[in-house]
Amino acid sequence: MSSVPESSAAAGPGSTDPDDPSAVVVPIASAAAGRSAAADVAPPAPSVAGPTSLQVLRSLDSGPRGLQEAQAEERLARFGENTLPAWRPVSWPRRFVRSLRDPFTSVLLCLGLVSAAVASWGTASVTLVLVVVSCVLRSAEEHRADRSTAALRELVATTATVLRRTGPDAAPQARELPVGELVPGDVIRLGPGDLVPADVRLLRASGLTVHQSALTGESAPVAKEPVDAPDRDRSPGAGPGGEAGLFARPELCFQGSSVTSGSGTAVVTATGANTRFAAAYDSSARRRGTSAFDRSVQGISWTLIRFMLLTPPLVLMANAALRGRGLETLPFAVAVAVGLTPEMLPVIVTTALARGASLLARNRGVIVKRLPALHDLGAIDVLCLDKTGTLTQDRPVVERSLNGADRSDPEVLHWAAVNALWTLQLADLPAADALDEAVLDAAEEQEEALSAYDGVAALPFDPVRRLGTAVVRIPGRLGIHTLVTKGAVEAVLDRCALDDDERDRLRALAARESANGLRLLAVARTERPARLGAYTAADERGLSFLGFVALRDALTPSAAEALGVLEHRGVRVKVLTGDDPGTVARACRDLGLDPGEVVSAARIDALSDEELADAADRATVFARCTPEHKARIVFALRASGHTTGFLGDGVNDLPAMHAADVGICPRNAVDVARETADVVLAEKDLAAIDHAITAGRHCSGNIATYLRITLSSNLGNVIAMLAAGLMLPFLPMLPAQVLVQNLCFDVAQLAFAFDRPAPEVLRRPTVLRPRDFLRFITGFGLLNATADLATFGVLAYALHGSATAGGQEAFHSGWFTENLLTQALVMLLLRTGRRSAEGRSGGPLRAAVCGLAVVGLGLPLTPLGPLLGMSALPPLYYLLLATVLALYAYGLWAARARYERKWRYS
Repeated sequence: MSSVPESSAAAGPGSTDPDDPSAVVVPIASAAAGRSAAADVAPPAPSVAGPTSLQVLRSLDSGPRGLQEAQAEERLARFGENTLPAWRPVSWPRRFVRSLRDPFTSVLLCLGLVSAAVASWGTASVTLVLVVVSCVLRSAEEHRADRSTAALRELVATTATVLRRTGPDAAPQARELPVGELVPGDVIRLGPGDLVPADVRLLRASGLTVHQSALTGESAPVAKEPVDAPDRDRSPGAGPGGEAGLFARPELCFQGSSVTSGSGTAVVTATGANTRFAAAYDSSARRRGTSAFDRSVQGISWTLIRFMLLTPPLVLMANAALRGRGLETLPFAVAVAVGLTPEMLPVIVTTALARGASLLARNRGVIVKRLPALHDLGAIDVLCLDKTGTLTQDRPVVERSLNGADRSDPEVLHWAAVNALWTLQLADLPAADALDEAVLDAAEEQEEALSAYDGVAALPFDPVRRLGTAVVRIPGRLGIHTLVTKGAVEAVLDRCALDDDERDRLRALAARESANGLRLLAVARTERPARLGAYTAADERGLSFLGFVALRDALTPSAAEALGVLEHRGVRVKVLTGDDPGTVARACRDLGLDPGEVVSAARIDALSDEELADAADRATVFARCTPEHKARIVFALRASGHTTGFLGDGVNDLPAMHAADVGICPRNAVDVARETADVVLAEKDLAAIDHAITAGRHCSGNIATYLRITLSSNLGNVIAMLAAGLMLPFLPMLPAQVLVQNLCFDVAQLAFAFDRPAPEVLRRPTVLRPRDFLRFITGFGLLNATADLATFGVLAYALHGSATAGGQEAFHSGWFTENLLTQALVMLLLRTGRRSAEGRSGGPLRAAVCGLAVVGLGLPLTPLGPLLGMSALPPLYYLLLATVLALYAYGLWAARARYERKWRYS
């Protein structure tokens, strides 16, 4: 806590009803009001008409000495604890039932019930077991993610310094209390590094600056002071009750912000659920629209549902019309519909996503809270993010120092460091602010020279004066004191001995540097005869201008490389920030990201939704954005067909996180952002996002491969079954044989969840497009059906007729063997990536292919064969089948190569 005396706020008349809660509790900010890039902190904005501090204290039945203990206990019982409302954990039964809403899981459940209704108990049992396994896997993984997130929950602050009294006449005592025990009317003290524990109104302050980036998105600290001036004009651009204007009110501080410098005393005006932070927390419960995963799965699901609804009636009608069979073919018709369904999809999707989420959590510290979000990460082609903490660190660095002639001059930096060092020491400040730290870091080599001066006095930075002065004695110059002043450009120039033309020229120079994205501190000095009396602000006159210290945001070391990697992955980065356009553009250029034309908030407001969608697609940087602007931009990008991710860490980022397909935040984000996000990173680092995107594409690639292979194979089998049912005087395959065949397929296809896709899959967003799938499965399904029909011919030739019971068993055996062998070929040759066709498939997949081949060839020869209605086949069949399979493999390879060429250049 600073020992510098605090300036009391003058109580004055007010025109606003003190009982009006809007006069005390103001809405969450969209973005802080505009801030001059030439100032080291934002100047206090004019206040919106509101109650005076005295009126606020009276309305809260409190006073400058704080509450009595009895009053505080009564209010704690009335208002409740000062904590955010915790989200209740989802119970296991509810989580399990919620998993059934997955489209494919719902289809499987319906098929299982239909199978049970027609007494096809084997099919029903297997199908329902798959449903249960899928729901259990998904519920368990989401429960694990929720537990990991709950472990990260923190209070916004842990303790606060509160003034409390034991009785009406007792003196107030400063006590450290948990923030949960704060109540409206409590008087608290704030110091550097403190988190603001509730919404408060300042009573006294000294050099107080507050970091509001979690609320407004603006990286620079904002000056706060206890202003009582209800008749002032509103800040520019802030209408009555406007969020930007309200958050710029210098007398108000909000839960979720933090003190960067100075000290203050404030009265608590709102706690718990009544704070603006909690209001944003409550609004985070809004559901976002359907994600990329949901849209993809729903599209594919409805395509399959149409097929499955048509298949049983067609089978029944065809058999009734051509073969005179009745309802005895109903189990076979249901088995055909089940055969068309990728019944392992829910299990494989959940297993692949859960495995990817576990590996991310274990190896990268990334928590995926919603499993489908991992697929959406793989589909992201536009990543939206704020500048601060991602592209830049939350601190400035000195770019250069220049004199009034616009030439580099290290002497300017030297005197700025003298000011920073001796203001810090003489004003007894606990720590330098960010700008002074940057100056001292840049002048680190001059440490010995700086300590050679003798400090005399200091006038620390004041948000009203917007400058600070250090008084030092230069060695060897007895009787002379040197005043070194540093601060906002306008404030320093007004105190320098300059003519109007020179002052205008320096202002133009400062404006040019500011437009280039630099933040300027002006430095000046003068000499006075040594004296014993105190120095005051009146001594800051007639200064000699020395020059400017230009600062920029420190770049995140890994950002430039990560941006290049994301570009290589086909992910475009959009910067949505509340900062100054020049500052953002400068940071982007320094990182090698072409900012192009920066779109400002004013221009966004003037655009229609269609125009904004076009502008959002072309532009890279959006500046001075409020939370509503960010959300609208993300919505516009999604409307254009992009899959979007938004990386944020503050309350101001919540609307955009809701609007995006994937909401992402770092582990140190505000509590409400962590609970809102789909993915929580170990740290706010683009490299971590790249790891998450890669994991998402890995999982999505395996899921897409499974879908392509299974659906094309299933479609071919269904076409062959329908044709065989019409051509043969008996069922082409018994329901029990269909069930065993599907079980073998299902067990083998589980290997896709553990496969390693080809590098080509990781180089572009993975999107499950129903139309592309339909084209793929139709082409390869017809190829598969051709192989099946060729097998019918081979069987007819090899068996010389199939009308007898023995012939039926041999036919069933031959088709069963061919189905499993063609499925093994499909899994091997249609695996994603050309290298798979060259035998570079993964271990689990290779084992699954070998297992299918062994079962297909060996099962009819085992004792189980006769039990399933199958018998041994003549050697001629295997020779002819090998020829069919060789031709089929060549056809698959050729079709795959053609498809890959189209895919690569599409």
